Order: sequence, then structure tokens, then C-alpha cells
Amino acid sequence: MNVILKTPEKLVLRIEANETLANALRRSVSEVPVLAIDEVEFYKNDSALYDEMLAHRLGLIPLKTEKSMTSKTKIEFKLSKEGPCTVYSGDLKGPAEVIHQKIPITILNERHKLELVATAILGKGIEHAKYIPGLCYYRHLMEVKSSPSIDSIIQKSKTGLIAPEKKGTKWICDLSDAEAKAIEEQNKDAIKDAPELLFIIESYGSLPAKDILIKSVEALEENLSEFEKALK
Repeated sequence: MNVILKTPEKLVLRIEANETLANALRRSVSEVPVLAIDEVEFYKNDSALYDEMLAHRLGLIPLKTEKSMTSKTKIEFKLSKEGPCTVYSGDLKGPAEVIHQKIPITILNERHKLELVATAILGKGIEHAKYIPGLCYYRHLMEVKSSPSIDSIIQKSKTGLIAPEKKGTKWICDLSDAEAKAIEEQNKDAIKDAPELLFIIESYGSLPAKDILIKSVEALEENLSEFEKALK
């Protein structure tokens, strides 16, 4: 396994793995506990949006999830605004961090008010999409037979997450759909999936991308253990 990119927001791994394992890890992201707003009590809502729609928007705002948080964690946010103004996610005030401060929630006209208390708890994406910590996806690297015309396409490629690598008479590369199609038009047998995958996690900000992967692996191990026990 090689780490291609590692930032709090994005993790890119180059791994030798089959699609079954990669897909199991991808699905396990939905079992990573994340903090999100679950209940909203409205005291005043003069905006054009119904309470239910505002509650839905509030639930999708990424909140910082700390390691010390448990299933018993409950965090209250308060919001009190009077128009004319745009109400943003950063207007939520509470003991947990709102990751992105400028997510629009609603617009208030003159003398219109919005007052509410929102309660956030830990949850999992298998319960509701608002608890999903980020995007997780994968794709195969491409194995391409070398030829003068194909080499020209590959060497001009600037879209891949890895630089093209030539091994004997073949290239290992990460091509765009347009580049792959251009090669297939020249020789449809020249290109195929390589045995390596690019595994990518993009965090919404609640957890670092690395922690999402670690907790996904832990969730998968726990599920496999429970499955093994059920068979005994």
C-alpha cells in the first residue's frame, strides 16, 4: 500500500486489493459514528421555510466529532437572528465546532426573526445520511500496452492522481474517461484494469480522512466478528 495524498480533508491510497474488499470498506464508512443535529426546537420562525425544512438543513451541517464523544453525548446549539440578513451555519452557537461557517440556512426579511435550540448527538450513516462523514470511492489503475500513438496520449495526461509508470512494454496509469476512450479507439485490446486500486476518502470535516478509514476498518472487523459468532 502506498499513500499518494494525505491531508485532513482527503486521503488517497494505492493498494493491491480486489473490488470486494474495497467495497466492504466503502460501505463501512456508513458505520462510523459522527456528530450531527438530530432535534430542533423552534421558538420563532418568520422565514419563508417551514420548520421541517430548516431542521433538515441544520442536520446536514458538518460538526466536529471529538474522540471523547460517546453514544450519551448531547450538545445544544442556540441560534437567534433578526433580519434583514442571511442566516449562516456559523450563527449556531454551542460547545462543539461548526466546520463550515458560511453554509446558508435561510434568509430573513426586515423585522423577521429566527430563534431555535438544536440538539446534536452521535449517529451512523446507516441510520440517516446526515451522519455520513464523507465520500469514499475507488477505481482501478489502467494497464496499457505501449505504442507510439498511445504513448503520446499517456505522456500528455495531467488528470491522474499518479504519474504514468512504464514497466517493460506496458504503462500503469490513472487515466480520465476521455483518455481511456481515445486509446480504445486506437486499439480496444490495448487497455485493461490493473490489479491495483486507488482508494479515496474525502472528509466533510467532521473527522479527518485518516480517522474515517481507521474507524471504517474497525467497523468492518466488528461486523465480521459478529458474523463469525452467529455461525457458531
